[in-house]
Amino acid sequence: MRIYVPATLDELDAVEPGGASARWSPTPRLVHGVTSGLVAELPDEDAEGLEYAAFLDAAAASLGLLASRPDAPPLRAVVTLEVPDDLLGPTEDADAGASALRLAGSVPEVPIVCVHADEPGAAVDVAAVRSAAEADDDDALADAVQSVTDRDLLWYDWSEVGTIPR
Repeated sequence: MRIYVPATLDELDAVEPGGASARWSPTPRLVHGVTSGLVAELPDEDAEGLEYAAFLDAAAASLGLLASRPDAPPLRAVVTLEVPDDLLGPTEDADAGASALRLAGSVPEVPIVCVHADEPGAAVDVAAVRSAAEADDDDALADAVQSVTDRDLLWYDWSEVGTIPR
């Protein structure tokens, strides 16, 4: 199954492209994909629209990761992987969204399909999200999150993982 893994760029520092792919072994976490729940929630979407919805959920989850990891580069990242279905399970987190899945325990290194990441200029907006969250200012947080989510993530081939600008 194709999944979209919310990540931070520092998690990808250990990835070294080689041969025909770059491989990564993500830690167990919530990931996003086209689930039966997402299909039910968006019945009029085609396959591409469903994949995009799952991708956007992963991008939002990446922003959440950044809020909890102040030492990570302040840019969202989403890693696209193809994993065997048996590595995925349902999530108990009702707030995670209809596309959420649990990436199970031990995940072998799998080839990276691609990575999407913010351009370096987005760091200012991510910092504003962090500041608003720390200040517990709901209005400022909503504005900052909107500024970040208005930005498109840039696409990087697996071979470019080590050169993503920060």
